[in-house]
Amino acid sequence: MSPRSEPVRVDERMLRGWPLPPPGDSKNARGRIVVVGGSEQSPGAVMLAGLAALRVGAGRLTLVTPESIAVPVAVAVPEAGVLAMGEEPSPRRLLTDEVREELATADAVLVGPGIADSRLARLLVEAVHVAMGERTGLVLDAFALGVLPELDDLVLPRRAVLSPNTEEAGILLGRDVDDVAEAVARIAARYGAATSCYGEIAAPHGDGPWHVDAGGPGLGTSGSGDVLAGAVAGLLARGADAAQAAVWATYLHADAGDRLSQRIAPLGFLAGELCAELPHALAAVG
Repeated sequence: MSPRSEPVRVDERMLRGWPLPPPGDSKNARGRIVVVGGSEQSPGAVMLAGLAALRVGAGRLTLVTPESIAVPVAVAVPEAGVLAMGEEPSPRRLLTDEVREELATADAVLVGPGIADSRLARLLVEAVHVAMGERTGLVLDAFALGVLPELDDLVLPRRAVLSPNTEEAGILLGRDVDDVAEAVARIAARYGAATSCYGEIAAPHGDGPWHVDAGGPGLGTSGSGDVLAGAVAGLLARGADAAQAAVWATYLHADAGDRLSQRIAPLGFLAGELCAELPHALAAVG
């Protein structure tokens, strides 16, 4: 790799010079998003991710989750349509025709939040990749990231974003991560996808890197990564390209943390509160 350039510092002024696509006048015009994930052990992750997508302005949300938790998830998130995927981790029984139809017409798809089985994650990534539309944006998170090194033949779409934590970044690179910015740049280049990790963002072709100097230790809370991944997917659904969605979502997520640190405390706010703070962070940028 050639030496990295100095990262662009992301703040409100910088983002105002890189505005998001204008919102449409209907829920379908603002983007259709599908979030695939969840498990009996972690049903909340898929809900947090889906709500975060709506909180950054996506218009129509479908959650695809195991049949055993589909009804309680639907009750907990009345804003979403909920479809069940097969309980048996088999390619033929994993996605129903109705789920495939949703994936084919989605503007963005997020795979990973709450999935608790690596074999299931691999089958889902492969099945979703086949079923989604050619122009659909794709976000991979959690277990769906960890299977990428095994999928040598998988070519990610042009609007793809990876949102690893440092442990997942190490899995993607096959080594421990000492320098997050350097690791993010290598992941973006290796997998051909915009990548965001702990405030460092890189794109695979030319632009960037970027650095978000916001947030704080309070962001290190259960469900926080699901909120970030959902925000990325929501902005993709609204029409942002991969790099713009990753940069904007990383900033909004961090700024939401800063706002909660001031209003509640530096530690102890919850991922659901991060979710609810995203519209305020978005409105502040304008």
